[in-house]
Amino acid sequence: MLKIFISADIEGVAGVVHREHTARDGKEHDRARMLMTQEVNACIEGAFACGAAEIAVNDSHGTMRNLIPELIHPKAEYITGSPKMLAMMEGIHSEFDAAIFLGYHSRMGNEGVLNHTFHGGVIQNIRINQRDMGEFALNAGISGYFGVPVVLVTGCQHTANEAHEFLPGIETAIVKRTINRQSARHLSPQSAQTLIKEKTITALSNLSNFQPLLMKGPFLVEVTYLHSGLADAAAILPIAEKVNPITHRFQTDDFITAFRYIRSLIAIAGSLS
Repeated sequence: MLKIFISADIEGVAGVVHREHTARDGKEHDRARMLMTQEVNACIEGAFACGAAEIAVNDSHGTMRNLIPELIHPKAEYITGSPKMLAMMEGIHSEFDAAIFLGYHSRMGNEGVLNHTFHGGVIQNIRINQRDMGEFALNAGISGYFGVPVVLVTGCQHTANEAHEFLPGIETAIVKRTINRQSARHLSPQSAQTLIKEKTITALSNLSNFQPLLMKGPFLVEVTYLHSGLADAAAILPIAEKVNPITHRFQTDDFITAFRYIRSLIAIAGSLS
């Protein structure tokens, strides 16, 4: 019996291109929440079609209170609210057979609809051992820490390309194609949901083809902010070593510790944004 973990963001959902979709005060936020919930349900249906016995969905966008409770598939459980220690990956553990990333987006500095890395008002880039990493890579690293393979990611074509850089064999569901950061050519909601269900079935029917993303330490982490004021604020964290006016670095042997320090630096710097 399969146990499936789903991390659900919103920027990569078909139909979503603007802050009015993603922000809680946005005029179209409720519509985007509906589309997000429907894509999650399509994935859940695909997982149950493959014999899943347990599905946990972690609401991973913003305040992490986006999924519409009344509309979530009745056989799935979901995690909402913030802060959470593992943020977008809260609830992951070694008993899951697979992880799926829904509605994901590309990292800050890459092409892609609404690209950013955790906090668009704070972070310019995150590097680990000289490799640029966005939300996909960092979250896949957390999943790999627990021995869980990420088998499917959904979003735009640039998100798919970014995922393939780290997991070449991952299944992807491209539900829209980026034109620029705030415009895209989308599948209809119905077609996007059908594609997600089909890709979920394909991925879970071939689990033996996937391996966890194993990040090997020690880890040299560099966090670059949008401006020096943000770096000044985050410098209160003792582990932060100043590299230049907008970049901190630190070292650790443990990937989860690295992630928690990254999130801490972002939270402190974000208090100014």
